[in-house]
Amino acid sequence: MSSTIHQEVMFKASPKKVYDALIDANQFKKVTGGAPTEINAEAGGAFSLFGGMITGRNIELIPNERIVQAWRAGNWAEGVYSIAKFEIKEQGEETLLVFEHVGFPEGQDEHLAGGWKDNYWGPLEKYFA
Repeated sequence: MSSTIHQEVMFKASPKKVYDALIDANQFKKVTGGAPTEINAEAGGAFSLFGGMITGRNIELIPNERIVQAWRAGNWAEGVYSIAKFEIKEQGEETLLVFEHVGFPEGQDEHLAGGWKDNYWGPLEKYFA
């Protein structure tokens, strides 16, 4: 169905701070400049980001180590979900985030790859600065 997006980003923050910024609704809302955010931070819990433009469910949550989500954009066909996986690894005083996104509709890879950088990694870098 699709290709894979693989991105690695280093943050000047602890694994806990990176994990919390991605999974805590109040922090994610701050990271994204106040965009409406709902996150049920439990395995099986639903989330709605950027005012419902992104929705899904948390599949696996290992605090400060891994987040795996069934993830979809609002303009995708009904019932179409991709898998977004965030691996969080301590690197001295910084944290390496190894990100993989698979299962998205064909032809979306370039748009999505840019979206992760613009809407997640860039704002997170500013948040931790």
